[in-house]
Amino acid sequence: MLYLSNVPTLEELWSAHTEQMKSYGFDRLIYGFTRFRTQTSLGDPEDFLILTNHSSAYIDGFINKGLYFHAPMLHWALENEGAGSWRLLGEKFDKGRLTREELKVIEFNLAMKVTAGYTISFKSVSARSKGAISLAARVGLSQEEVDEIWAEHGDDIHLINNIAHLKILTLPYLPPHRVLTRRQREALEWVGDGKTTQDIALLMGLTSATVEKHLRLAREALSVETTAQAVMKAALHNQMFVLEA
Repeated sequence: MLYLSNVPTLEELWSAHTEQMKSYGFDRLIYGFTRFRTQTSLGDPEDFLILTNHSSAYIDGFINKGLYFHAPMLHWALENEGAGSWRLLGEKFDKGRLTREELKVIEFNLAMKVTAGYTISFKSVSARSKGAISLAARVGLSQEEVDEIWAEHGDDIHLINNIAHLKILTLPYLPPHRVLTRRQREALEWVGDGKTTQDIALLMGLTSATVEKHLRLAREALSVETTAQAVMKAALHNQMFVLEA
């Protein structure tokens, strides 16, 4: 856990975390986080932070083709906080309380041998944010065996995942097509400090037109309409005031 708290990059954190969870019997994980949730939406999927070590076939079906949106344990995570055993799915199935779309998700998971596990829903830090992680047990483990593992190690597993989640929130991340250049980031940082375009031009040794170009490209990269929105979004993704290597 000390390593997780000091790891410098998202890639290193995820690698260490998946290995740690594998030692408990959970060898396939999906972590998801959004900062742009509303009452009717989880936000733009391109703004989601998703980390996973599932196969490409599973990622294509579950994430890229949108099955996740109907996943019963995702719905559970949106309405609850804490750890939830996947035995909840069996209980809902027995009571006939699964929708047609939810049954399709379960059928897909069965075909991909994702049959037992736990979901952890993290405490939200704002009304617009939500994070959760799906811990799928290795092939061959039953839900009863997974529940036994959780009874013995659940508190430790939950704690490690909470630490990983909190660390993720501090690390810079943007999808590759939304990563800002150094100049774009610098211009946004000066805007965040309250400087005018003319001020920024002087501070950066550029013309006002070039500063406006950097700000426009930053807005386009972040898919927002105003520079104020760009500053906020870059800050939320820890892309502001980044320490250069």
